[in-house]
Amino acid sequence: MFNVVLVEPEIPPNTGNIGRLCLATQSTLHLVKPLGFSLEDRQLKRAGLDYWDEVNARLWNSFDDLQRVQSSEARYFFLTTKAKRAYYAATFRKDDFLVFGRETKGLPETLLAANIDNCITIPMHGTRSLNLATAVAIVLFEALRQQRC
Repeated sequence: MFNVVLVEPEIPPNTGNIGRLCLATQSTLHLVKPLGFSLEDRQLKRAGLDYWDEVNARLWNSFDDLQRVQSSEARYFFLTTKAKRAYYAATFRKDDFLVFGRETKGLPETLLAANIDNCITIPMHGTRSLNLATAVAIVLFEALRQQRC
């Protein structure tokens, strides 16, 4: 249904939880190297439970490699705390790519600058960020909600 992209994820349990979320929503999980863990990591598989082998996960050497093989009409939304437009103000369509960065640093500044019109944020108060798996769930389920209305 949707594409969830994790650029250089660092924490295996987050990725495992996101993989399970992708399976539950029939979404594809794209992992962009370098990863901060091995795909054989026990914590990754534990968080993904016994579902990990069923997750439609794809591994990419770079974000450019991922984009290169997609349709020129593919749409990308970049999640960042630096954007002004809230995720719920975006209009999502089936097969969109929801792009999330590393847990500690977010997406690279160069990637955000090159895609400024497609940057969205999760408004929050009192904290600078949310857990990556929580952030993915918030945005992915809004995208799903929009498709089922």
